[in-house]
Amino acid sequence: MILIAGGTGLLGIQVVRLLTAQGLPLRVLTRDPRKAQHLSGEHVELVTGAVQDSGAIARAVSGARTVISAIQGFSGTGDSSPRTVDLGGNNTLIQAAQQAGVEHFILLSVHGAAPDHPIELFRMKYAAEQALKASGLSWTIIRPTAYMETWAKMIGEPLVKTGKTRIFGRGTNPINFVSAYDVAQYVACAVQETSMHGEHVDVGGPENLSMRQMAETIMRETKISGTVSAVPLPLMRLTAVLMRPVNATLARQIEAGIVMDTQDMSFDPSEMRRRYPSLPFTSLADALRRDVGTGA
Repeated sequence: MILIAGGTGLLGIQVVRLLTAQGLPLRVLTRDPRKAQHLSGEHVELVTGAVQDSGAIARAVSGARTVISAIQGFSGTGDSSPRTVDLGGNNTLIQAAQQAGVEHFILLSVHGAAPDHPIELFRMKYAAEQALKASGLSWTIIRPTAYMETWAKMIGEPLVKTGKTRIFGRGTNPINFVSAYDVAQYVACAVQETSMHGEHVDVGGPENLSMRQMAETIMRETKISGTVSAVPLPLMRLTAVLMRPVNATLARQIEAGIVMDTQDMSFDPSEMRRRYPSLPFTSLADALRRDVGTGA
């Protein structure tokens, strides 16, 4: 039995699809079963519970041989945040996995996770990595760059609907974007390949693109013309401070946008391709063509 926490997110859905296609028995932990109904089937069991609930987690982990944690609290509201989900939730999962005798724990972290990173999510993912490595469990840590589907949707949907879109800051900083579909293949591989145990696997895409280049690619591939405006960095910094007491989620997003516009977010995929040459390597243009063709 494989437990997937975060199985209803962008990445988790693809992981469920890949593993069920292999006939593997899955258990999907979800806070809202209504969001997971489309995942239920012959090989999928749905379990209701939040990762902050130790009792629910203990029940979900019971009998599982592998645990996949694809949880994230970056866009969460209320009591969901990087600290409560990416650190606290993962700690709860790790402790439950220890007690249940789980054989392998796969943690979805983030490329660049570090204890002093300016983005809280990266700091909390790093702390969860350290907790997992100290747990005594067999582990694999997968560190993807930014999901291109998430950012293509944020930039592309307004273009499609209104012919206008906004980007954070100058929009000229190179950022590596990876397809969540590709990352799911690495997770599925880690489930089966013992050679990935005890490995940190950084996963990125073939291009380092600025936000303006992403917008240009979207317009070119969708054949939609539009205008791109920018939110100035000084305004973003001020808004982030003002939003912290009233809308922590929005403040986190703005703060992340500032970092993505001002710090090195590039990635060199040469080592990844050397180690995993058979796994997919999707460009933004290819992802856009795929999603338009599938209606995604």
